[in-house]
Amino acid sequence: MGRYINLGNDAFAAIRKGIYVDKSELVSIINSTLGSKDKLTCVSRPRRFGKSYAAQMLCAYYDKSCDSGRLFFDLEIAGDESYQEHLNKHNVIYLDITWFISTVKDIKDVVRYLQTEVIQELRENFPDVLQDSDSLPVALSDVNQVKGNKFIILIDEWDALFREVKNDTALHKEYIQLLRGLFKSRQTG
Repeated sequence: MGRYINLGNDAFAAIRKGIYVDKSELVSIINSTLGSKDKLTCVSRPRRFGKSYAAQMLCAYYDKSCDSGRLFFDLEIAGDESYQEHLNKHNVIYLDITWFISTVKDIKDVVRYLQTEVIQELRENFPDVLQDSDSLPVALSDVNQVKGNKFIILIDEWDALFREVKNDTALHKEYIQLLRGLFKSRQTG
């Protein structure tokens, strides 16, 4: 298990141990968009409505580093025709933007820090592939070209930078440029 890549299913397993409202039909919606022009999905809800739980559910479902069948067998998604096709079959990158904000000394460095950290983990996972790159979209492209691996990218609290530094347009532009590179990429599911 990594810090950003293929985190496993521990977070979702902990959620399932408590009171859990089944939101697994979201998986079916995401499955139907994989590989299509509609592959980008934004789950927008008010604060405290379970977006992070949903992201952790998606991480557990797609993550190829674990076996999550026991966590999903009794949920709605288990009856969907796409259930087995994607269950634990993808590399997942999970980015919690608030975590990155809380770990940098200067918030102006958060976009570079995010890329550096994820690229370092990509190098650990794909040591024979990555060239020197400080661009996450380029690094993902390199992995895809050599290995054919596409990634499911889950971004939790994606808008945190806009809330935390409302007036730093240079940082906003840098972050939007990163998101644009990730979203326009052919290297994501």
